[in-house]
Amino acid sequence: MSRIIVITSGKGGVGKTTCTANLGMALAQQGKKVVLIDADFGLRNLDLLLGLENRIVYTAVEVFAGECRLDQALVKDKRQPKLALMPASQSRTKEAVSPKQMRQLILALAKRFDYVLVDCPAGIEMGFRNAIAAAQEAIIVTTPEIAAVRDADRVVGLLEAAGIKKTQLIVNRVRPEMVQSNDMMSVEDVQEILAIPLLGVIPDDERIITSSNRGEPLVLDEKVSIPKMAITNIAQRLEGASIPFLDLTAAHDGLFSRIKRLFRR
Repeated sequence: MSRIIVITSGKGGVGKTTCTANLGMALAQQGKKVVLIDADFGLRNLDLLLGLENRIVYTAVEVFAGECRLDQALVKDKRQPKLALMPASQSRTKEAVSPKQMRQLILALAKRFDYVLVDCPAGIEMGFRNAIAAAQEAIIVTTPEIAAVRDADRVVGLLEAAGIKKTQLIVNRVRPEMVQSNDMMSVEDVQEILAIPLLGVIPDDERIITSSNRGEPLVLDEKVSIPKMAITNIAQRLEGASIPFLDLTAAHDGLFSRIKRLFRR
């Protein structure tokens, strides 16, 4: 049975689309058929992060209008054949699409894929209502900042009101050195406020920015890295695996110790 998961945040700029792209790729690497739906009509970015922007011919809007078939709008990822993208239109606003249309599109795709991941736009208005129209589960992405956490808390309440009971949390862009110096909220602080199960913690890392700018999800990188491991672990937890959370503080301390040793030489 297909799982329909909306990935949302409330606040923009917390890395939600980056998480969607990498999580979708990680699930496909595990053998799952995955479709990513960009629900941000007018301001799409998921295609850029996947490096698929030059391959878009049709979008969801043309599917709604009957101007193309569902298959024609789907963009297959040549690097990972089990991953596909349903792009949003850049020329239409969120108000041009209805929750009923989105629900029909998502349910049609759910018949073909193991996972349907819906990248929700920022805010809680029409774009949000479209994105959650057929969702069975939700993943809240937030950074450990008070404004982001407050917006995430608001979204948790809206999801519950919409009947979406299974909601999990990804805390993104964690900086262990700032947490240790009490300049950033800890993951435990965020959990205490939002009171939803933790799915994963992703450190703040320039490799994620670089990979996004290149249109190459970090999980495709052959090199082992902590953020890549964190994303892969999140995908495995979605599949039901019991995997301990990475100790980002220990990883940071290990790097800091190596730097200090270099300066002692």
